[in-house]
Parts: sequence; structure tokens; C-alpha cells
Amino acid sequence: MKAILIAIVALLASGVFVVNAQTAPLRQLGSSFADVFEKVSPGVAVIETSRATTATIPGLPQGMEFFLQFPDGTPVLERPNVGTGFFIRTDGHLLTNFHVVEGAEKISVRLKDGKKFEARIVGADERSDLAVLKIEASGLKALELGDSDAVRVGEFAFAIGTPMDLPYTFTVGVVSAKGRNLQIGGGYDFIQTDASINPGNSGGPLCDIDGRVIGINALISGNNQGLGFSIPINTAKTIANQLIERGCVTRPWLGVEISGIEEAPHLQGRFQGLEKGVVVRGIEAGAPAESSGLRRGDVIVRVDGRDVALASDLQREILSKTIGQSVQLDIWRDGRVVRMAVMTGEQPDPFVRVSARPQRTGNLQATPGPTSPRTTDPIAAPASPGFSFRDANPDALREFGIRRQASGGTLVTGVEPGSPAAVAGIERGDIITEAGGRPVAGKKELDASLTSLGPGRGMLLLIERGDRRTFAILKP
Repeated sequence: MKAILIAIVALLASGVFVVNAQTAPLRQLGSSFADVFEKVSPGVAVIETSRATTATIPGLPQGMEFFLQFPDGTPVLERPNVGTGFFIRTDGHLLTNFHVVEGAEKISVRLKDGKKFEARIVGADERSDLAVLKIEASGLKALELGDSDAVRVGEFAFAIGTPMDLPYTFTVGVVSAKGRNLQIGGGYDFIQTDASINPGNSGGPLCDIDGRVIGINALISGNNQGLGFSIPINTAKTIANQLIERGCVTRPWLGVEISGIEEAPHLQGRFQGLEKGVVVRGIEAGAPAESSGLRRGDVIVRVDGRDVALASDLQREILSKTIGQSVQLDIWRDGRVVRMAVMTGEQPDPFVRVSARPQRTGNLQATPGPTSPRTTDPIAAPASPGFSFRDANPDALREFGIRRQASGGTLVTGVEPGSPAAVAGIERGDIITEAGGRPVAGKKELDASLTSLGPGRGMLLLIERGDRRTFAILKP
């Protein structure tokens, strides 16, 4: 007994007990981290996809690709792509990113125990960047899905994936922000984390301290920059269920074109006594909003009692609803707030974003702007209030990559930055169909209408923009 007491006194004198007392919380924390990996990793899978590339080899004679195959027809040269996924059901359904499997001719899934399976796509949704795969297996480890709405900034976050072809890499960080709208995809918000995410992490889980999935790692902001973005699991749950049940995704829709007052300088100061809100710039023909009391020029300030200030706020609120649901909108109109109910509809396919102007396709982006030599084309009009235009004939529409069934109107070929046209929100590629209440069949009619413009006078222009109809008020 005396010897034991002497040993304890010696340990106290050496400070060992003090050190152990200080490191105990760290050991406990480290053990908690290890527990997360051990709980989650069996439900994570490495996804390998390939796409034949023999036909794109420079200088390869036509038909030679036949000789670059194995006897079973497998191409000798393939472009490999490695990503990550995780099981959401024990029967072999797993969730990943759309971009991991996009264009894949062959998909393989490798489990942590080394077993490998061929996978098929059950459903894929480019807009949300999500896809559900299926392998023929049972009794698999399905990960527990958490509640991304309840996640707090500052909580621990853990990522598991295959960065740089290194499977089951485990990184630790925190949730550094929520509700990040990156103005891409379908307008969904992202969770931001500083847990290290690199190419190959795509589709892998972001977990909390209890090993529950709170997000799907999807984006990075440059390698090793400490900025990773994950799709919230609450968003993914709804989409994944639809992909499994129907193979596609349907979304609620109002069919309005909008801009936040804070986001559009030309709208600021236009609504006396109102600094925040979302302005209705256009209502698409046949859309749910058209049959409601909503008007162009209304400012939406609340949706079901929740304030909206940015276009993305309104988009997020509508996407959280169900198709056919009645939504209460608080509208600022003529200096007072009125309330109206609008029932959501099903967004058509191809989809039209609820709150962002459609991105034009074709060679529109390559079309020279107002300062290029093309604006001196004799067909184009002089730069009247800061924009040039020409007849919207088939040749002009083809040049801008615009598909259109109707005829007539004028095509905006260039807008001068800072001009009255730019302030009014007119864009290159717009088709003006009416000016000052008069139809515009072509350049001649618009020229005539613009001659009536003068100081203090404005003109309402009706515009076709992609699949939408909107308006602009032009003031010199």
C-alpha cells in the first residue's frame, strides 16, 4: 500500500495526471470522429463510369475504331470518371450527383469490402444535379438521413469520398454557411463547408457528428480553397423519392419572371416607401399566375407569411411547395399591401425557372455586342435610346440561335451599357412585338414609335424573351 501511495505522489509530481486530464476531452472527440467514419463508410460506394473516346482520337481514320476494341467489343480507350455515392435503401438504391454519371456508357459501383457491381440509372435530374442508381444486391448498409434544415452554422461536418482516386478519404470541418444560392442549376440553396472536398468527392455524403447525412457534396470553389458546397439532404430526399417512384421530377411553378429590388439598380427608388421585395416583370401565357390576380409591376413581399427580398427567396419558397397547393402572396400594389391566393401548377418540361431569366442557347453569346462592327450593318438601326435592332426574320433569328414559331417583331442586336435601354432591362436577343400600344411588325414600325419619345415620357414595350412574354418601360 505504501508503495502505491509513493507511486501516486510521484505521478502527481510529474504532472502526468494533469496532462491526462487535459487530453481526455480531445481523446473523446477523436473517438467520436472515428465513430462517424466507422458508422458511415460501409454505406458509401465508389462509382466508376466510362465513356468510349476512340472516335475522338486526332487523326484516327474512319473505321479504325473497330480495331481498337477487345474481342468482346469493349473499347480499348475509355475516359474514366470516378465519383462517390451512398446507399439510401438496403435493396441497392444509392444517391449520387447527376454529373458523376452524365453520359456514362458503363457504371460500376465498388463497395468498401471490395465487391463490385454493375449499376443502372433509375432516374437522373440535371437541374438539381442528383441521380439515383441501383445495383442488384440486398442487405446493404443504408445511411441515416438527417434534417438539413435543423443544421446550425458552426457544427462539425464530415465528408467521405474518393478525392483524387483515393477511396474512403475522410475529412473533417464545420458547416461554414447555409442557404448559399450560387445562381446555378435549379435555384436550390447549398450548405457550405470547409471540410476538404476535391474532385472525386462528388456525390458523397456530408454528415453530422451523429453520422447522419445532412448533404451531398457537389461543388468546390477551386482546389484546396476551403470552400465546398453540398446539396441539403432535405432537398435530395424529395427528389430521390420522385426519381425512384416515377423516374423523373415534377416541380411547383407560378410562371413569373421576377427581379429583386435590391438586385436590380434600375428598380431601386421606383416604388416609393418600399425598399425590399420581388417585382413581377412578366407572366407567362398559360401559367398558373396568369389566372390569378397577379399583375406585371406587382411587388411580392411575403409568401405564406415569410418575407422575400431576392428573386432566389421567392424561388426557394415556391419550390418548397407541392403542385396544386394554394400559396398566400402579400403584394405591394399602388402604395398598399393586398393579399391574394395563387395555386401552384406543374412546371412544364423543358422547365422554365420561376425566378431567373432563361439562359439563351445557340450562338447568342458569341454574337457581337453594340460596340462591334456588326452594329454598323446597314440592316441594323442606329443606336436609338441605347440599343440597336433589326427585323426578326428567319436569318436574324438563326444567327442568334433563337427558335420561334411566330413571325414579325424586331430583334434587339445590341444594348449599350448604362443606356436608357439597359436601365429598362432590355437585353440583346429580345424580340419587341409592341411599342406604345401599337403592334411592331418590324424595324420600320419600331422606328416610327421611337420618334415619339421625349424628355419625361416613357414607352411600354412588350417583349418576347425565350419562352416568356415580359415588358420594359423605356425612358430617354
